[in-house]
Amino acid sequence: MAKIRTEHYRQEATEAIQDEVLQNALADVQGRLGKGTAAAYQNLPEGPELRFKANDIRMRAVENLDVLLETLADNVQKNGGRVYFARDGADAVRYCLEVARQHDVRRVVKGKSMVTEEVGLNEAFEDAGIDVAETDLGEYIIQLAGEGPSHIIAPAIHKTRQQVGRLFTEKLGIPYTEDPPTLTQAARKALREKFLDADMGISGCNLACAETGHITTVSNEGNIRMSTTLPKVHVAFMGMERVVARLEDHDVLFRLLARGAAAQNMAGYVSYIGGPRQPGQADGPEAFHLIIIDNGRSRILADEEFREILCCIRCAACLNVCPVYGKIGGHAYGYPYSGPIGAVITPLMVGINRAKDLCQGETLCGACQDACPVNINIPRMLLALRAKLADGDAAWDVRRADPVEKAVVRFWSWLIQSRPAYDLFLRTGGLGQKLLPHAQGRIGKLPGRLGGWTAGRDMPPLASKSFVRNWRGRRK
Repeated sequence: MAKIRTEHYRQEATEAIQDEVLQNALADVQGRLGKGTAAAYQNLPEGPELRFKANDIRMRAVENLDVLLETLADNVQKNGGRVYFARDGADAVRYCLEVARQHDVRRVVKGKSMVTEEVGLNEAFEDAGIDVAETDLGEYIIQLAGEGPSHIIAPAIHKTRQQVGRLFTEKLGIPYTEDPPTLTQAARKALREKFLDADMGISGCNLACAETGHITTVSNEGNIRMSTTLPKVHVAFMGMERVVARLEDHDVLFRLLARGAAAQNMAGYVSYIGGPRQPGQADGPEAFHLIIIDNGRSRILADEEFREILCCIRCAACLNVCPVYGKIGGHAYGYPYSGPIGAVITPLMVGINRAKDLCQGETLCGACQDACPVNINIPRMLLALRAKLADGDAAWDVRRADPVEKAVVRFWSWLIQSRPAYDLFLRTGGLGQKLLPHAQGRIGKLPGRLGGWTAGRDMPPLASKSFVRNWRGRRK
């Protein structure tokens, strides 16, 4: 399983904000892709309203997953493939390793896949003595660096070309260069040898179609297509929610996926994969295995409040507009899924208390929903997670995160409903604030836990007279 570091969110976010290189990289990707996505939706023949239709398509699929998954499995098997339903990440990894042993696999090439990051597949291969290589350029860079992805579609966004140049000199033995085409050629040469020598190819699954029994993958580098056609065995990992009923639904979602991910009309390489190579076909694997992973998704599906998050197609559009992600990057989230989608899905997968800072760290500005190609109401679910942290929830094993904060909020709720008590509070506060440190007429530091408000800014003092008292004086 992926390492869970959600408890370090605040510390790593603080460090990220001070990283000038990261700040420039995040500003660049959001400036290009965030704005480009909005324009791409406007240029759709159906207009941006197609996103609402996509939401309906995804919700219908989520609400009928049992039927769609059974249909998908039947049709994949008719095409000669095998399907395995994995309870969790460990079960999925165990099955994949068993397939590798059956085929005497020594080298694996991987197309980009977030769900394999989720289940910790690379580490399991390495522990089993199997060489595994990421083939997406960004994923290859961070694999060489021993890091995880910091963005769903741009995993090495935090790396400069100088850092990549030094990394390639150390790991690939090439002379140092900062020239992107030269670095790309070096990676291409190293990866081409791995492609030609690989026994197994691994891919994710952007979407699957129950009607036809195929999965679809997209990329802009062609690496996924090579990973799934050259080796003798292809194993695809798929989150159980990534299925739609019909090809017509498939078409709508793929048109929106490319626009949400990179403001493109369509990705450079789109592959429909339904099984192993058939008689008379020149390309393709001898064996095809589809691993459909639960890993906590059934629990989310059973909750009407949160099942909408399963509509996500992992395009990263929400990351490209989120003001929080735009300052702290992906590593601060402590799990493969970052940004607004990570702030909802990660707590539901690893524990709401354990990942509480993620959902509490978002601004609730709503930019994520506006950018989402399937119009997922992420702000609503962030509020629902916060409510569970405030009150506790036995169904999700949530304990009240901060009893003191809850008591303070309750007191405040009572206070603002009593005019005499509120006036007394303001007068008392007006006197008490004179004891606090001031600078240029503003309060420099609040006491105790309130000090967080003044950690990065000064606060204006309470007025000597409240608005109500002033208003009454004017009326007299």
